[in-house]
Amino acid sequence: MDKLELIKKTFPFLEKELIEEISKVSSLINLKSDQSILGEGDYIKSFPMVIGGCLRVVRLSDDGNELLLYYLNQGEICSMSLTCCMGLQKSNIKMIAEEDSLVLTIPVDKPEKWMSEYKTWKEFMMYSYRKRFEELLDTIDSIAFMKLDDRLIRFFEDRYRSIGKTIFNGTHLEIALQLNTSREVISRLLRKLEKQSLVITERNSIDYTALVKK
Repeated sequence: MDKLELIKKTFPFLEKELIEEISKVSSLINLKSDQSILGEGDYIKSFPMVIGGCLRVVRLSDDGNELLLYYLNQGEICSMSLTCCMGLQKSNIKMIAEEDSLVLTIPVDKPEKWMSEYKTWKEFMMYSYRKRFEELLDTIDSIAFMKLDDRLIRFFEDRYRSIGKTIFNGTHLEIALQLNTSREVISRLLRKLEKQSLVITERNSIDYTALVKK
């Protein structure tokens, strides 16, 4: 399928003229799992639109820990990167492929210009801002009010909703970094979940099928 058809299929609600313009000015990028497309402190050179796969958007602490903010799935855009584009600011987030993904990149001067030219683009931007804002509030609430074991369960549930997978191929440390805690704490909580038959832990692999389908 060529680029124009991919855009039509992924964003069918956009005007025909806008879809054609996006096709002309954009580039398609294939990302491997765990490959970064945007780093914290980088100047944003292009604006990403997800054609396939899933990206995770995180904030980094001074010691390198990740705080998971939200996931970007097929047909979604990152409103936080749009804000940086429009303000010509450095990125305050990091964007990483959660799985092999296909991303459309748009020149940074286009999103703001299209806001005044295309009604569907403006509506899409407003919807994305609202959705990301609600997800950020959920993240703040979970940090402020949820116990860490509940946050770990939510981590698996959010991941399942975003990419549909029930296997986490990674280490306890990787989860700890995303939840801004220690590996030892995550290991202890995973042992607790395993005793409840909600997860199965192996070396660099966690099966949480029972947890998300209970």
